[in-house]
Amino acid sequence: MLENEPVSPLLFEKNGHIALLTINRPESRNSLGEEGDGERYAEAAQRINADRQIRCAILTGAGTAFSAGGNLKAMRERSGGFAGGGAAIREGYRNGIHRIIRALWGIEVPLIAAVNGPAIGLGNDVACLADIRIAAENAIFGATFLKVGLVPGDGGAWILPRVIGASRAAELFFTADTIDAQTALSWGLVSKLVPADKLMEETRALAGRICRQPPDVLRMTKRLMRESQLGSFESVMEMSAAMQSIAHTTADHHEALAAFFEKRPPVFEGE
Repeated sequence: MLENEPVSPLLFEKNGHIALLTINRPESRNSLGEEGDGERYAEAAQRINADRQIRCAILTGAGTAFSAGGNLKAMRERSGGFAGGGAAIREGYRNGIHRIIRALWGIEVPLIAAVNGPAIGLGNDVACLADIRIAAENAIFGATFLKVGLVPGDGGAWILPRVIGASRAAELFFTADTIDAQTALSWGLVSKLVPADKLMEETRALAGRICRQPPDVLRMTKRLMRESQLGSFESVMEMSAAMQSIAHTTADHHEALAAFFEKRPPVFEGE
């Protein structure tokens, strides 16, 4: 995403209504939080949000890992965002890793994580920012911060319990254990397991079904779901009524009704 990079650590591909983001550091198992990552992910999210033709996004990893999280070598060497004293490291998190988290959280269209291998630490929390997670059968997951003497400094203490509940999240954090894909499925960390060689095919098929929905109302539905996690019952009810009043006036709503009564597939234009 940054200029003068021969091979970007974050690949962006648009195919029809689908945007594909690929974490592209396979030599380090797709480590995250390195110099420029905050800017790369912020730019990618902004690009998705600004393109009204994009209706769904997919996040995956290059090679055999989804993301092994932070770069332990850089931590040991106290380089990059881990250099300097406590105040400098804090700013490194806020301007680097936290920008990744905020960017992915702020994507307005449905986001699917295609977890093609290990999703560990920061990588696990990044996967949890997706609305839907599909995993290869050989994927593993872990919130292993304590194993390296760290807290979940990426916001994982807020993210993970909202996906799998407080008790399961506490078990992962406090033991620093990893879990296999089948356990992740039973815990609700992922919604589906597929053979590794079918992962992207299955994920693209799901994205395609999502893309058949009216795009503006699709974005509003995601926003309502987010607000339901954060807001009060009364505030969500008020927002639901306000958004529904807008949806009733859209051309896509009238197209959906016409298609239903005419017994044909609707064609949504985002109007």
